[in-house]
Amino acid sequence: MQKAGDTMAQLTDSIKVLPGIGPKKAALFANLGISTLGELLRHYPRDYEDRTRIVPIKDLEAGTAACFVASVVTNPQTHAIPKPGGKRLEVTKVTVADHTARLHLTFFNAGYTVSRLVRGEQYCFYGTLEGDYLGYGMTNPLFEALNSAGTLTRRIMPIYPLTAGLTNKAVSQAVQLAMERCSPPEILPEEVRQRQYLCSYSQALRQIHGPDSHEALEQAKKRLIFEEFYIFSTSLALLRSKRCLRRTGRMEIDGMEEFYHALPFRLTGAQLRCIGEILGDMASGQPMSRLVQGDVGSGKTMVAAAAAYCAAKNGAQTALMAPTEILARQHYEGLSLLFSALGIRLCLLVGSMTPKQKKDCREQIAAGDYDLVIGTHALLTEATVFRDLRLVIADEQHRFGVAQRATLLEKGRQPHLLIMSATPIPRTLSLILYGDLDVSIIDQLPPGRQPVESFLVDERYRARLNGFIRKQAQEGHQSYIVCPAIEDSETESLKAAETWIQTLRESAFPDLRLALLHGKMKGSEKEAVMTAFAAGAYDILVSTTVIEVGVDVPNATLMVVENAERFGLSQLHQLRGRVGRGKAKSWCILVSDVKDLQTRQRLKELCATTDGFKVAQADLKLRGPGDFFGQRQHGLPLFRVADLVQDLGILKDAQEEAAHTVASQRLPEALLEAVEALLKDGYSPN
Repeated sequence: MQKAGDTMAQLTDSIKVLPGIGPKKAALFANLGISTLGELLRHYPRDYEDRTRIVPIKDLEAGTAACFVASVVTNPQTHAIPKPGGKRLEVTKVTVADHTARLHLTFFNAGYTVSRLVRGEQYCFYGTLEGDYLGYGMTNPLFEALNSAGTLTRRIMPIYPLTAGLTNKAVSQAVQLAMERCSPPEILPEEVRQRQYLCSYSQALRQIHGPDSHEALEQAKKRLIFEEFYIFSTSLALLRSKRCLRRTGRMEIDGMEEFYHALPFRLTGAQLRCIGEILGDMASGQPMSRLVQGDVGSGKTMVAAAAAYCAAKNGAQTALMAPTEILARQHYEGLSLLFSALGIRLCLLVGSMTPKQKKDCREQIAAGDYDLVIGTHALLTEATVFRDLRLVIADEQHRFGVAQRATLLEKGRQPHLLIMSATPIPRTLSLILYGDLDVSIIDQLPPGRQPVESFLVDERYRARLNGFIRKQAQEGHQSYIVCPAIEDSETESLKAAETWIQTLRESAFPDLRLALLHGKMKGSEKEAVMTAFAAGAYDILVSTTVIEVGVDVPNATLMVVENAERFGLSQLHQLRGRVGRGKAKSWCILVSDVKDLQTRQRLKELCATTDGFKVAQADLKLRGPGDFFGQRQHGLPLFRVADLVQDLGILKDAQEEAAHTVASQRLPEALLEAVEALLKDGYSPN
């Protein structure tokens, strides 16, 4: 890539070392997240235009861009048209022809450029035919001499992500200059490239930014996809190998029969399998880092309770951290009866307790008087000190940041970490999202749980729906009504919780008890509303998605989701999981007036299954991993080329090669630097 006589540039050099890029243009590139040559070279095209096919003039199609070769048959004629304000529009016309037809070309404010067209000479043009039965022509086509190398025509043209003020041509030229001045290091070991039949990195860069052919482009993509997965998989393999070097005291795992006998129900086979995996970790002498993933109502809490019981029998303390105070109270109340009968001492530590209550509770925790401490972020404060913390359980872990989990783990000596999540994710992707954690899946629901029936309706069914909501209240049950917005919007006609509850109070349910819940309310206000709803003080809770993961209300039997087309399938499935938690029959009604057939089919897919993993797989295919997982706080690495849905085969190969490389302990310097850059960029799975 380097030209003779040029000074070798480094990938970390500013793009301002390139000719033609001053402070103003550098600021435009910065809007794209590009400040160095390395970032510029990794700014891959978002699409490509195939300009390799040459079409005769007579075969040009209106509205479709194409390349054609033609001779100039008239001298370019330029004239100016006056415009308001004293300005003038320069118009240049010229006629070209091939063996099939003639075509009139019009250029605006391009007189100097068009003056290079010489009558009798052949050129290759690229543009879009315009017109109707009165006549056809072309405006501002690109052109090059037929004997030129072809930078605008007769090639596969990269189309880059852009920002206002920056053209595709400017980005393409900057990339070419960067490739001429840089010699990026080869990250993949030679033996890996040979086994996987991959081209070199320099060749992949050349072909991704300026493909010689479709085949060369596919080879370049495969190489770059593999490299992204390989760097990522290597980082996870290194993290896992470091974890394996850590040591903690082995726990005795015999004597669990007392716990099982104390339960008022039989555990499912999936729960017992997960408990077995957890106990194996706790007896291994290495700190556990395990994710328990299960659908809503699958019994994750009892799995966690078994781990806490085992820790207590070994004289160790357990901290169970919930994202909200109401969830923490729910865990405390649900486990108190069971653990009290087993002689396990537990306490609750939450923000709403009085200072004296907190002080007394913390003194007893520090003294070792409690085996299980259930709480919220109050567990993270410096004032909370454990006597012997050896198990940390994080419920709904995506609500906590990596730093928060780390803070809690530091309160013990190499404690075990157990994470619970009710967000179903396809297994392969859970290995990515949750980094180096071992994954256990509860794929069975306890016997006797009735599946929630789901239906898709439109506004024509509003009266019947309101009647059904009233019927639930008359039978002593409660309903959720979820809206996609809090307030009315001038640009979108969506059900807004604040205005919709007023409409329901005034017209549909003036005699029923309605409550409002949304994300802009203070934490204490939200807790009070949810507590009152759980206690049966309200018939209907009108809410935004803040109740997606929330309190367990067995008496709630109906979930109504307004403007259901605005939600992802996985989110709808989570909302549906708020009902069906008691013995009574439950329903989920999706309300949508959208006419788009694909969107309605997507919503019908949710109605057709209650399997959260099937829902997640469908959602992933429809929306892609970015929307599926949400923003960066979930820890998902940002792949530039790789697609977590389409490229799982390459991911598997990359994971195997990365494991082999780490096991060999022969990691190239460039690979270690790439891994370090990935972790520094914000991805830290544990």
